[in-house]
Amino acid sequence: MLPQEIIRRKRNKQTLSRIEIDEFINGITTGSVADVQVASMTMAIFLNGLNAQETIDLTLAMRNSGDILQWDLDKPVVDKHSSGGVGDKVSLMLTPILAACDVYVPMIAGRGLGHTGGTVDKLESIPHYNTQADNNLFRRTVKEVGCAIIGQTGNLAPADKKIYAIRDVCGTVESIPLITASILSKKLAAGPQYLVMDLTCGNGAFMQNFADAKALAESIVSVSNGAGTKTSAVLTDMNQLRGYSAGNAVEVHEALDYLQNKNINQRIDIITRTLCAQLLHQCGRFTSIKEAQKAVSAALSSGKALEKFAKMATALGAPADFVEKADTYLPKSAHQKPIFAPHEGYIASMDTRAIGLSIIELGGGRRVPTQKLDLATGYTAFAQIGDKVDEKTPLAMVHYQTEEQFQKAKEQILQAISIDNKKPDIKSPILLTI
Repeated sequence: MLPQEIIRRKRNKQTLSRIEIDEFINGITTGSVADVQVASMTMAIFLNGLNAQETIDLTLAMRNSGDILQWDLDKPVVDKHSSGGVGDKVSLMLTPILAACDVYVPMIAGRGLGHTGGTVDKLESIPHYNTQADNNLFRRTVKEVGCAIIGQTGNLAPADKKIYAIRDVCGTVESIPLITASILSKKLAAGPQYLVMDLTCGNGAFMQNFADAKALAESIVSVSNGAGTKTSAVLTDMNQLRGYSAGNAVEVHEALDYLQNKNINQRIDIITRTLCAQLLHQCGRFTSIKEAQKAVSAALSSGKALEKFAKMATALGAPADFVEKADTYLPKSAHQKPIFAPHEGYIASMDTRAIGLSIIELGGGRRVPTQKLDLATGYTAFAQIGDKVDEKTPLAMVHYQTEEQFQKAKEQILQAISIDNKKPDIKSPILLTI
């Protein structure tokens, strides 16, 4: 069947068969379906949706478009994925913690999508870190170190890789079926036995309200369990920046600080520990959440988690002394300057999506799929909701290259942050577990 006929059927709100979906996805992989047709199909799905069976069929077709890894290991094989946010460096912290707790973590991560940052982009700020490792290096690193984080190679869910890039620039990011299929195609291709989803909810997430986030969580859990991977989901708050930093190199720096038990942001600590404990209990490594939590604390306090990160980075090409000399190796912007609060009060709220978009203005995110990122720019020391500020209190430290960039960032941040006379109630970042 012609690709345009399959597009027309979905445009007209008709149900696609497994054969039609397989044929369209195969055409993406072979190149017989043009990028403009992929964009049209994703828009048709965005507008008209997919039913449960179509979503399963799309996920499996995308998974089957490339290699499917099989693991013959003596301990549980686990993975975690986030649906996206701003300042979300949890994967950089969680992965080595889990490996330090004696499970294997083969993680296929993504690049930035829309206003959200990408784990792969962050890792590429580490000199010579090979985010495009082939399957042999990926397997060897996981087996020898216990964990590896890489991007999608040409052989793992290649159809998703193309769809992902096109969705980013054609306004079809916020679709539950497309997000479900995108996440799970590469996750299931990596072969985990157990999976936990970090489903973000709030003004900095793709799912801005609780009902949509819950629907996405239920979709992912249902499809993934149906495909044979035991999966749970934790809904987490994304109504503010996650952590103290947002960008690429600056987030790697914060993650390393966390693994060294310094400069710890309370909210990101709660989220990281919750996801780790959930997954360690789910895979049977520990018989209770409480035992899993103790193991996570031990992995951090002993330095074993930091050691796992260092070994992973080195195995994937980074300098052997990267962790010890991260300040020397990570790229730095030409300038750093604070943005001050306009008046006294408490941080009441922030437009997290706008903060994410401002990173694109700084060069740290993409306008087009082929754009080369400025990995040094972003924000550090970002104020948190509930913090008391005044005219001498920095709301954030901007890492930038030109004065024009700084002025634009200052304007955007001041518009994004609301300051009130009354201190707001501080809510837990954990909203629900499914």
